[in-house]
Amino acid sequence: MSDPTPLPQREDTDDALGLCQAVLFDLDGTLADTAPDLAAAVNKMRHDRGLEMVPLDDLRPLASAGARGLIGGAFGIGPDDHEFAGMREEFLANYEADLCIETTLFPGIPELLDDLDARGVRWGIVTNKVARLTEPLVAQLGLEERAGCVVSGDTTPHSKPHPAPLLHAARELDTQPERIVYIGDDLRDIQAGFAAGMKTVAAAYGYCGTDIPPTQWHAQHVVLTPAELLKLLRDIS
Repeated sequence: MSDPTPLPQREDTDDALGLCQAVLFDLDGTLADTAPDLAAAVNKMRHDRGLEMVPLDDLRPLASAGARGLIGGAFGIGPDDHEFAGMREEFLANYEADLCIETTLFPGIPELLDDLDARGVRWGIVTNKVARLTEPLVAQLGLEERAGCVVSGDTTPHSKPHPAPLLHAARELDTQPERIVYIGDDLRDIQAGFAAGMKTVAAAYGYCGTDIPPTQWHAQHVVLTPAELLKLLRDIS
């Protein structure tokens, strides 16, 4: 089922990024390919129940939805199911125990971040992943000292698609929201960016879910590769 939050409706015609001064990234599916470790965590749950593994390719599109998406894909239940809360904690414990085994930055992302750093462009991370998972993962990926801010799903009272996490990040970067571009691979990222008044870029190389395609999210830009994203962000000074 797709996110019930309405699609953003663009009224502006200026899609240039040249006036932006900072960049914010989603984490899972945008900066880092975390799907292998997330899938392993939910497949361990299936193994412990004597069930067959679900192929990674089947779970990959669900990775940006976190526990909700992966438990739903592996067991066919949602947050309203009476078993979901306990299974969510089991999933998170499995994932926390093996947080960064096969997770890597997407090819081209290291070069992109190097380019931003070389040009003095501030950047940060805004994710719905809880801080107890976000902070050690960001550290293991070598981004802890480089990111201008790291905002987790429990940093503010709301998570995406609410704009609160992005507005918090804007304050951390001391930059007006309208001078920031937010990049993500989930519809909720674009909804949050739009609500915060930021420019938005859909990372179509990421997980992107199984419902509405990125070309229909009403982001200002859609990129198919990190290399294409790097070229787009060259306009930012």
